Amino acid sequence: MEGTIRCAANYVPLSPISFLERSAVVYADRPSIVYGDHVRFTWRETRERCVKLASSIASRFRIARGEVVGVLAPNIPEMYELHFAVPMAGAVLCTLNIRHDSTMISTLLKHSTARLVFVDYQFLDVAKGAIEIMSRSTSTLPHIVLIPDSGNHLTRPRSDVMEYETLVAMGDLGFEIRTPVDECDPIALNYTSGTTSSPKGVVYSHRGAYLNSLAAVLLNEMPSMPVYLWTVPMFHCNGWCLTWGMAAQGGTNVCLRAVTAKAIFKCVSQHQVTHMGGAPTVLNMIINAPATERLPLPTKVSVMTGGAPPPSQVVFGMEQLGFYVYHSYGLTETYGPGTVCTWKPEWNLLPPESQAKIKSRQGVNHLGIEEVDVKDPATMKSVRWDGKSVGEVMFRGNTVMNGYLNDQKATEEAFKDGWFRSGDLGVRHADGYIELKDRSKDIIISGGENISTIEVESVLFRHPAVLEAAVVGRPDDHWGETPCAFVKLKDGYEGLTGEELISYCRAKLPRYMAPRTVVFEELPKTSTGKTQKFLLREKAKAMGSLKSEPGSKSKL
Repeated sequence: MEGTIRCAANYVPLSPISFLERSAVVYADRPSIVYGDHVRFTWRETRERCVKLASSIASRFRIARGEVVGVLAPNIPEMYELHFAVPMAGAVLCTLNIRHDSTMISTLLKHSTARLVFVDYQFLDVAKGAIEIMSRSTSTLPHIVLIPDSGNHLTRPRSDVMEYETLVAMGDLGFEIRTPVDECDPIALNYTSGTTSSPKGVVYSHRGAYLNSLAAVLLNEMPSMPVYLWTVPMFHCNGWCLTWGMAAQGGTNVCLRAVTAKAIFKCVSQHQVTHMGGAPTVLNMIINAPATERLPLPTKVSVMTGGAPPPSQVVFGMEQLGFYVYHSYGLTETYGPGTVCTWKPEWNLLPPESQAKIKSRQGVNHLGIEEVDVKDPATMKSVRWDGKSVGEVMFRGNTVMNGYLNDQKATEEAFKDGWFRSGDLGVRHADGYIELKDRSKDIIISGGENISTIEVESVLFRHPAVLEAAVVGRPDDHWGETPCAFVKLKDGYEGLTGEELISYCRAKLPRYMAPRTVVFEELPKTSTGKTQKFLLREKAKAMGSLKSEPGSKSKL
């Protein structure tokens, strides 16, 4: 239609800031944040605190629109509040991985040009170390604001740095919130986990955050006023965008500083938790929790998992305990969840094991993203929907990042031919659902055959002694490379040998796919629960070419 008019009444830039504004009215006196035995806020209080904090950020530190504000903190109330306060000040929130050391934090602070960083008391020494490193090469250093232990009122205040509550107290409740001029303006800067390479700064927009927050709510089938337990790090993809999504639904955020099975069961029971999330390693931790740490679930708890393909055995184990698993898949570049394995009623007639296997697929695009496909990366043609033809998973839509900060070359490579290239290899089944087979860097090529490490790992997980497993390629003079399994055993199974695990896999896989080396050790992980396979590849490479057959129990 010609002459279409866009005016102030029908165009308001989308921003998740609006979720908090609405909840402060609709759910004003309902709990917004619960933490330990001392902290409990309502949605009215959360809105007031965020506005006052935004006022102090903008006035005291003169943070201008588009400038970066960092935060180094676990899943505590202040971390949640900063997801609104920083954008309300017109700034860009950069949540930093709490497992990084001072050297990496200094690198990210310098790259992001953050002028202000909020730091939890547990990580103050790390932050000060980062500032000291930065001082050797630049005179422009960020200010530090200390977040004391809000769950312990006995913590003594420090006088050498500004404190969080001081900024809240001195803020102006009449501060005019700086909503985005353009909905494509940046709201957050997230650094990739670095499981395969050096971290890159991924820029999120207000529009993308708004849409992916609602999509996350929908794919979790969240009603109004859910109770969400924070076991997904808020610093990772902004908690899969549910930091903002919970405000949209007026839910209760149950904050948890340290994630343990005991703490999860306690919080679920105490606060009547309805929803939570976590990588498969968190689910595995719950399944293998000792009986002394378990408590009965007051209701069925919905769990969104992702970050790594969950073994079907893990999905099956969770649902046996009374949890309901939603499997989502995505990357930092897709604001976290980009697909969901949407369940079909006819699948309820299948045996539980078959249901778990289907649920471990990555599924279809959620309602916030336009399209997901599996394509030949060279020709850009879609692969056949036969569950066998392998291609690269690609995304296109509104909830794909703006790009990588200060890295035009990497951005252009990621968006080559108009699609975001995930680097993940997968297939598409006849019903249109995708299933990951591996990262392109993780696929093992042995004697000309492609081996999916995910498939080998899923078999290892079925062994009753295996708690965790990761498979990488080990150099082989004859085959090029062969599968090498790094395994962590459950307590009480220390007598299992590598030969026994290899024989177990050979009974369930083609011989060339079975591991020829087994190493028993703790698996290195990122703070989001992803196994750092690049470290394991380095270890396998250092082992050199395999000489013996079939392999023995090894310890590095």
